[in-house]
Amino acid sequence: MRILLTGTAGFIGANVAEALLDRGDEVIGADNLNDAYDVKLKLARLATLEGRPGFRFVRMDISEYEQVRTLWEEYGPFDAVLNLAARAGVRASVIDPWVYYSTNTVGTLNLLEMCREAGPQKFVLASTSSMYGASSEQPFSEKQRTSKPISPYAASKGAAEQLCYTYHYLHGLDVTVFRYFTVYGPAGRPDMSMLRFVRWITEGETVSIYGDGSQSRDFTFVADIARGTVLGLKELGYEVINLGNDRPIGLLEVVRLVEEATGKEAKLRFEEGFAADVPRTWANITKAEELLGWRPEIRLEEGVARTVEWYRSNREWAKEIEL
Repeated sequence: MRILLTGTAGFIGANVAEALLDRGDEVIGADNLNDAYDVKLKLARLATLEGRPGFRFVRMDISEYEQVRTLWEEYGPFDAVLNLAARAGVRASVIDPWVYYSTNTVGTLNLLEMCREAGPQKFVLASTSSMYGASSEQPFSEKQRTSKPISPYAASKGAAEQLCYTYHYLHGLDVTVFRYFTVYGPAGRPDMSMLRFVRWITEGETVSIYGDGSQSRDFTFVADIARGTVLGLKELGYEVINLGNDRPIGLLEVVRLVEEATGKEAKLRFEEGFAADVPRTWANITKAEELLGWRPEIRLEEGVARTVEWYRSNREWAKEIEL
């Protein structure tokens, strides 16, 4: 297949690109390489892809419609579009909600419009477990209402999901929407807890815990997420699917696992919690099993060990990453 993959230099995007190339697909990777977090990480991920047969990289911004049209004219047609480009992160979206809507909502609209006009019919959208807000109904199921987002990030992704359904209904696009649950692993995002814990504990720095540490997350290893995302290229009509580990774990337990993997003891500091953070995430993954035959394969203990090993191997520059 000839696939347009946006967000290629992102954490999930780079792993999806690798999975696609491994199975022989041609990948046109697009990314604007913005500075939402340290660009060194994005360039390092991109370096693992450049030079591989079947891969071409284009620097462009999906929120700019003319850039999207030019991309289609120069590199189309495509067999599928995987839109993994996004401004991610709950807390930053409260500070600057405009850029979240520009990328996550308008960017998705631009890509959908080009699919309507010039093809392809298959569209995959990266969404988020943040769609479920502070719901106490757990594990989170795709059947639950998601009309009460508690962050601009979640709201922007909700708008993108609704646009996807609209284009499926009106124009027949085959759309798979994935709601990802707390993705972690080597070269992960520096604004998320896992890479921070690994860095802080390895370097003997103080580990900041927001709240009392009782909150839990459904940590899901990035290779499992990439595998599930590629499976979503099959014809499904319109489906929203959770990709999670179905095993929520408390943040203090994650700290303990990082301590074991590094052989070092964490120095903890508890700080005030954040209103837009949810207390717990937990994915019901029955739908992913039924439609895709997908289940996570990497247990948290192994995933933490792999993340620590990546950090050790890249410590010379990784310890300088801005968190």
